[in-house]
Amino acid sequence: MDLQAIRDNVADLRARVGDAEVMAVVKADAYGHGLVPSARAAVQGGASWLGVAFLEEAIALRAAGLGHRVLAWLYSPTEDLAPAVAADVDLGVYNQAELARVVAAAEQTGRTARVHLKADTGLSRGGSPVAEWPDLVEAAAKAQAGGAVDVAGVWSHLASSEEGPGHALNQQQKAAFAEALDVARELRPEVRHLANSAALLTDPDTHYDLVRAGASVYGLVPAPAFGDFGLRPAMTLVAEVVLTKRVPAGSGVSYRHRYTTSDETTLALVPLGYGDGVPRNAGNAVPLRIKGKRYIVAGVVAMDQLVLDVGDDDVQPGDEVVLFGAGGPTALEWAEAIGTIDYEIVTRVGSRVPRTYVGEQ
Repeated sequence: MDLQAIRDNVADLRARVGDAEVMAVVKADAYGHGLVPSARAAVQGGASWLGVAFLEEAIALRAAGLGHRVLAWLYSPTEDLAPAVAADVDLGVYNQAELARVVAAAEQTGRTARVHLKADTGLSRGGSPVAEWPDLVEAAAKAQAGGAVDVAGVWSHLASSEEGPGHALNQQQKAAFAEALDVARELRPEVRHLANSAALLTDPDTHYDLVRAGASVYGLVPAPAFGDFGLRPAMTLVAEVVLTKRVPAGSGVSYRHRYTTSDETTLALVPLGYGDGVPRNAGNAVPLRIKGKRYIVAGVVAMDQLVLDVGDDDVQPGDEVVLFGAGGPTALEWAEAIGTIDYEIVTRVGSRVPRTYVGEQ
C-alpha cells in the first residue's frame, strides 16, 4: 500500500473543492487498504473528516488516537449508541426512531450528540423519505433546543454520480436536496454534504460545505467516462510463482477444464485465489503481469491458487506476479473484464493477504 499515493490523492481532491472540507471515507477497512494507516495518510493529505459505515470502525479510529471528526452512518436497531456518543462520533440519522435512540444515548452519557440528518433524494436506500422529512426536522429541532443533540449536518447520496452532472437523475436529486435543505434551514447545520467521489470530480454544484471522498482517495476511478483525473492507485497486489511445469497440448487446466492448452506450454502456479479476494470468475478474463508481460488467468480460479499459461517464456518459481496496481494491470481493467467496479476488486482482498506499507511518515 502506497500511503504517499493516498496523501497525494487527498491533497489533489482538496485543491479541487475550494472552500469545502474533505471527508475521507475509510469504511470497509479503507476499501481494503487498512483502516488506520489509510486514515492517517488521508488526514496528512488534508482531510479534516473521516467517514465510516459502522460504529466499530469509528471506535477503532478513536482507539488509534485519531481525534478528527468522524461520521458513522449505519447501525442496527439494537446497537448501543452510548460508546459512540461518548467517543465524540457524529451519527447519521434516518428517522425519528433513530433520533430518539441518539437522544437516549446523549442523556445516558451526559453529552450532546452530533447528528447528520439524511434525506432520501432518490437513491431509495438509507435516509428519510420526502413525506417524513418535515417531521424528522421538527423532532431534531426540538432535541437540539433541549441540548440533547447538535444537528451538525444534513446530507444525501447520489445514485448515478458516475454519469456526470447532466444526467437527469442527478439533476432531480440535486433539486430534491436543495428542497430538503430549505425545509431544514432553521437547524443551521454546520455542514451540508451531497458529493461522493464522482460528483466531487465532475460537478462543483454538489460540493456544498463538505465532500465525501471514497474511491478517489485510493486512486480508483469513480467516473471512468470522464477520465482518471490523474489519481494514483495506492494498492498493488503481488504474489510470486510457486511452481512451473511443462504440459502437452490439449491439457485441461483447473476445475472443469474451462481452459485447454493449444500447444505444449509452461503453466505457472500463483498462490492466490478466491479465498484471498481474487474473483472466481476472473478465469480466462483478467490479466496479470510477470517480467513486464501480461498473461490471462487460465481456467477457473480456485480458493487458494490460480494458473497462468506462460507459453515458452522464461518464468521460474520465485518470479514476481503483479495482479494489479503500480506497473501492472489496473483494478479497473479487472473490473471491466468481469463486469463489476474497481471498488469491489480492492475491497474484497482478504485478510490473509499481508499488507505492506510504503511512504509512511
